Amino acid sequence: MTEREILSVAVKAADDKKAEDIVALNMKSISLVADYFMICHGNSEKQVQAIAREIKEKAEEQQIPVKRLEGFEEAKWVLVDLGDVVVHVFHKDERAYYNLERLWGDAPLEDLASDLQ
Repeated sequence: MTEREILSVAVKAADDKKAEDIVALNMKSISLVADYFMICHGNSEKQVQAIAREIKEKAEEQQIPVKRLEGFEEAKWVLVDLGDVVVHVFHKDERAYYNLERLWGDAPLEDLASDLQ
């Protein structure tokens, strides 16, 4: 499975749980950590956990290894490490505070239109 296909699985799983403002940053020429950062948020701790859980479960169904899941209990910023794709699921308030899109502002946005249909 390609890294773009892994990203698509994560995007669809987040969308299924009504994640808001789903974006993906193409990190290929910027970071050695991952090819894509996917960022989204939920409006409550329960929703943040539901989004992260759905991403983890859908990845495992597709035999995509989940290398790490951090921050799940606190549900303020959950990191789901899918190898070439790192997913950041924020609580709405935390997303505004950390503003990863600005921090990685030189990373081009990936077009997710086909993933969100």
